[in-house]
Amino acid sequence: MLKWNDTEVRAAFPALALCDEGQARLYADAPGGTQVAGQALDRMRQAMVEQCANEAGVFLTSQRTSEWMVIAHKAAAEFLGCDADEVVFGLNTTSLLFHFSRMLARDWRSGDEIVLSRMDHDANVGPWLIAAEERGVTVRWLDVDPQTFQYRYDTLPALIGPRTRLVACNHASNFLGTINDVQRIVAAGRAVGAVTVVDAVQSAPHFPIDVRSIDCDILVSSPYKYFGPHAGLLYVRRDLERRLKPLKIRPAPDEMPYRHAPGTPSFEAQLGTYGAFEHIAWLGDRYGSPTGSTLRARMVAGLAAATGHETSLAVRFMEGLAELPQVRLYGIADPEHVRQRVPTFSMTIAGRTASEVARIFAARNIYVWDGTFYAYEVSGLLGLRESGVVRIGFAHYNTLAEVETILGVLRGIVRSA
Repeated sequence: MLKWNDTEVRAAFPALALCDEGQARLYADAPGGTQVAGQALDRMRQAMVEQCANEAGVFLTSQRTSEWMVIAHKAAAEFLGCDADEVVFGLNTTSLLFHFSRMLARDWRSGDEIVLSRMDHDANVGPWLIAAEERGVTVRWLDVDPQTFQYRYDTLPALIGPRTRLVACNHASNFLGTINDVQRIVAAGRAVGAVTVVDAVQSAPHFPIDVRSIDCDILVSSPYKYFGPHAGLLYVRRDLERRLKPLKIRPAPDEMPYRHAPGTPSFEAQLGTYGAFEHIAWLGDRYGSPTGSTLRARMVAGLAAATGHETSLAVRFMEGLAELPQVRLYGIADPEHVRQRVPTFSMTIAGRTASEVARIFAARNIYVWDGTFYAYEVSGLLGLRESGVVRIGFAHYNTLAEVETILGVLRGIVRSA
């Protein structure tokens, strides 16, 4: 195992070498989508140049597409900790959840209940709200404590009962950064026979996902949040998948992994996602200690190495923010509890609007987000839905020097406010 090498890691991302009018880019926008690893780009080129054809043909390029899609699905299964016939690729997380909400809601009846989260991205809220309204189903809410920025787990026994048909929650918050005890929530849902859905979009870039351990029925993630192309990736438990009547055209395959795929897939996105997995495995080979030679073991080691580096970035950033009382952080702020959150930080700065702050950063070629990032419920709970926040987030390709640069800009903003 080698010591973490910023230069080598950053060289794996072509975009990090780009400059604008001689000024380097500083990407602090990872929660909205990471930069793409070179291995992912190579695989996408392979799909679009070397084997650009649909599946099921007798000719070479079609056969190769079929072969590589099998490889991509197996790799996705290893990433998630499941089997290849429990994996569905789609356009994005939102469209996949809308797709599956149509199938799941068919069995809902008036008087049934579903439990949704006030911490989640609306992709794991909106589809279920629409389905509930159509079916006359009652919506109940798992609330967030605005002081601790964690779920109100104490309310679960009162929320989930014999009428509950679905429980949806998030693994980590794209607004607060909180890592949630999804096993606890899922266990409460499964105890009453409810379908359980976990949004892992923010957690998947930062630590290994194990759907068997979580024990959920559905889990979603977005490869473009973990160094791959724009796509959605969904796990569906085999026994649930077999109970669902697929939304598909009649000639479409009736077997997984394409039984629930919404139309012809993006072969380049699937192969590009495989390239992202290769990048994560490479991190494990270089900087981790894999417990075996499987792709999953190497990816687990890679994410562990990346998390170690990201933790050092997050601790320094939290320490720096603590020195700026004019900056209000919405989320766990104590560096001692850094492992209870991902490196996603939402904040407001006294005397400045969120959009003003983002523009100041942009003028220095530093990319940060402002807004509410589709976290509709929690932004409303905190009174931030209209004003929004500044969101700064890190990935393993960021450096301590970049963190110091960002803190320096924040100090200047505070002084000039």
